[in-house]
Amino acid sequence: MTLTIPDDVRAKAEVYVGDEAGQAKTRLLLEETGLPSGLLPLRDIVECGYVEETGFVWLKQKKKVDHYFAKAGRHVSYAAEVSAVAEKGRLKKITGVKAKELLIWVTLHEICVDDPPTGKLPCKAIGGLSRCFPVEAFEAPPAPTSAKDTTNGGDAVEAAAKKDSNGTDKPVAAKEEKEDVAAGDAAVDEIDEKMKELNKDQVVQQAEALTAKN
Repeated sequence: MTLTIPDDVRAKAEVYVGDEAGQAKTRLLLEETGLPSGLLPLRDIVECGYVEETGFVWLKQKKKVDHYFAKAGRHVSYAAEVSAVAEKGRLKKITGVKAKELLIWVTLHEICVDDPPTGKLPCKAIGGLSRCFPVEAFEAPPAPTSAKDTTNGGDAVEAAAKKDSNGTDKPVAAKEEKEDVAAGDAAVDEIDEKMKELNKDQVVQQAEALTAKN
C-alpha cells in the first residue's frame, strides 16, 4: 500500500531527503522520545518527514528491510514505507512494520517503554497480541571503528615505525631536510669541480697559444 502524505501535512513537516539525512533524523527522533537507538534499522532512506506539532513521522526507503534482532530472537520486517506517531517513550499508530511470531507475521501498531522504566519494551500487535522484550535488545551496535583502532596496536605499530634502534623518536622531518641539503651540497661540489676543470683547460689553452705566438 502506497503511503500518501496530504499536502497540508507535508507543508507542516520537516522533510529530509537522502539516506544520510534520514538516518540522522531517525536516530535523533528515537533519542528524543527515549526509545532504543536500533528500533528502526532502515537502509537507503529516500525521504523522512516529521511533523513536530502532531508527532507524525514517515519514512520511505528504496525497498523493504527484514532485520533479525538476535537478543530478542525476533525477525522484524520494515516495508518500503513506514509511518507512526511519535511521543515520549512511544511509537503508536504504526504502519508498515511486522514481526514474526512463530510461523506467522503479525502487524505491529504500538511500541513503547515502560513508565516508570523497568528495562522492558512492550510491543503490541493488531488483534491484541502483546510481547515484552528487553530494551537493550533493540539498541544499535556501536559504530564500527577503523582497522587501525580495532587492532588495538595500530597506533603502537605506527609509533614504532617512527622510532630508531635506540627506541628514541626519529626526527623524520629533520632527517629528510638534512638529506635534501646534503644532496644539494653534493650537486654544488660537482659543479665547482667541473668549473675548476674547465678553467684549468682554458688556462692551458691560453698558455699554449701564447707560446706558439712567441
